[in-house]
Amino acid sequence: MDDVARDLPDDDLRAALYPEVRAGGYTRHDGFVDFYQRVNALLDADSQVLDFGAGRGSWQFEPLAPYHRRLRAFHERVARVVGVDVDPVVLDNRALAEAHVIEPAGRIPYADASFDLALADYVLEHVDAADAETVAAELMRVVKPGGWLAARTPNKWGMIGIGARAVPNEWHVRVLTRLQPERQAQDVFPVRYSMNTKRDLKRLFPEPHEVVVYGHASEPVYFGRDNRAAWRAAQFIDALTPPALLPTLMVFVRRAP
Repeated sequence: MDDVARDLPDDDLRAALYPEVRAGGYTRHDGFVDFYQRVNALLDADSQVLDFGAGRGSWQFEPLAPYHRRLRAFHERVARVVGVDVDPVVLDNRALAEAHVIEPAGRIPYADASFDLALADYVLEHVDAADAETVAAELMRVVKPGGWLAARTPNKWGMIGIGARAVPNEWHVRVLTRLQPERQAQDVFPVRYSMNTKRDLKRLFPEPHEVVVYGHASEPVYFGRDNRAAWRAAQFIDALTPPALLPTLMVFVRRAP
């Protein structure tokens, strides 16, 4: 199998290194599935959801597997999903019932305790340090008591976070275009990493809020989608990495009742 898999395209490479993908279209390490299964577990038919940093809804244009698409399309199963973003492209997001453009660290244009869940999928890493406390407070303001913030974000001290911080922001488009040719330049934003450690999150969402954070290592798509050697190397590194240093943080904050 090693010789056959050396230069296979992504789907075949994934199947060669993660044979369980043949059963359901996802691997045991799939961060998308891990995150959105937990998000869906927090939702019901009456849920009001805020998509914070919703953007253009790039997931709608990606070649997602059917199970991934069902998990992400929770707007079809809840009462309402609305979105906010600093980029006006959010106004074109077809998965939202309503969208607003806000300033960085600006007020979220909804009343206190409006939402059962606020989603921030790969957004927290873009928040400036000077804005982090304001953003955290605004998210907790609009979430109902007992409601949740669900966030997925790179770990500042994980392999992806360290690599991203080593590359100047102005070079990110060029680097990511090489590693992820399918990723559009309009979906690449500067990174700040001010809300990307467990310590920072505990500080920004202090008690009596409940903070649940755990590390996760997904398939290493950041290292190219058809580079078997890089995937193998990343698998080996992830296997030796302590949980606190895994590349991605899964973040779930429950507002105090």
